Amino acid sequence: MVTIKDIANRLGIAPSTVSKGLNDANDISPDLKKLVLDTAIEMGYVTKKMKKETHKRLCLFIENMQYEHPQDFGFDIILGFRQAAIRDDWEVHIVPITPILQLREPYDRYMMRNNYHGGFLVGFALRDPWMNQLETTTIPTVLFDNCIRKNPNVAYIGTDSFEGIDIAIEHLIALGHTKIALLNGSPDSMITTDRYNAYVSSMQSHGLPVDESLVAHGHYVEESAKYHTASLIKSGATAILCGNDLLAIGVIKECRRMHVKLPQELSVIGFDNIPAAETISPALTTISQDRVDLGRNSFAALYWLIAKVPISKSLLRPELIVRESTAQVRTSL
Repeated sequence: MVTIKDIANRLGIAPSTVSKGLNDANDISPDLKKLVLDTAIEMGYVTKKMKKETHKRLCLFIENMQYEHPQDFGFDIILGFRQAAIRDDWEVHIVPITPILQLREPYDRYMMRNNYHGGFLVGFALRDPWMNQLETTTIPTVLFDNCIRKNPNVAYIGTDSFEGIDIAIEHLIALGHTKIALLNGSPDSMITTDRYNAYVSSMQSHGLPVDESLVAHGHYVEESAKYHTASLIKSGATAILCGNDLLAIGVIKECRRMHVKLPQELSVIGFDNIPAAETISPALTTISQDRVDLGRNSFAALYWLIAKVPISKSLLRPELIVRESTAQVRTSL
């Protein structure tokens, strides 16, 4: 086990100086503190506070996602994580974060400086500064809908997109649809890539051609739908499968503006089953992922990473929720 003396020997400074650096003392320079922390991280040092069972701290970082209200997508994820963590006597800090904040301090240094045993990252984009750093982090870390390969300290939690997209397409095929479009999110997202690949795989496995004119990418917000709905319909789509419920709700609203009757002239399916999916008219058929369970599962994965069990991926099973936005395809329009 690495000690303060080992760090001092590596740096050629006194153990007392190392101790000051680790404890954020005021009588050494910020540069020396950074050097001490970075060296401690590199050597795998664990602070005394982190070793104490009475000082169990986790940090939940959230970006690009609403989470403060029950109708927000991230609300139940955080709720499930906190419920599971608190039952096991962990203290959870929720930290909203931006790329600018990530540039100010490396991930490992931030975690060690604040004596966090592990982190849960929600809503991060592939190009975020910390994502590259996670390839080599020694801090137990769980990512929601993102994956870092070949690092046993990082796990991926999500819902099985391949199964979810497949059951959605099977539902549409059973209703007679063959011209099934995909309205997806930003390409700068692992989950977007997963859902596109799942769409291609499912269409091909059911003997349906993949027509790229029936595929569009926007952002996971309602407003994106108005830029793509008309062109997908013009390309012959009788059904639009959306990468999330907000896009699907946007399609419903755009169809209302265009006087396209749903579901008589077009079927729409979402992904997530947020509260608004049930209240929109027509009520949205969607692929449900239990976000409270996602939060609980994320804590479970982080718990085992802290215990040195190298979790890679843990995926929940999705469920098809059939409502009013899908119907039998019309044979002629």
